[in-house]
Amino acid sequence: MRILIGMILGAALTVGLAYYSDSMRTSSVASGPAATDNRPMVNWDVVQTNWDIFMQRAQHGWSELRARISRS
Repeated sequence: MRILIGMILGAALTVGLAYYSDSMRTSSVASGPAATDNRPMVNWDVVQTNWDIFMQRAQHGWSELRARISRS
């Protein structure tokens, strides 16, 4: 159980620190040498798109599971 909690906490801490680090950097809209030196570690637009797709699939799967259970 400790291993599972440690893995979840480690993943959350990693994502949280990456987000914090990226939020303190120069905007991607900026141009020049400062923008190329300080570009973000994570493309958060892609992360958001992937998360939305994951949530849609999870909701669809959950709906199908509930429908199967209610038919039984």
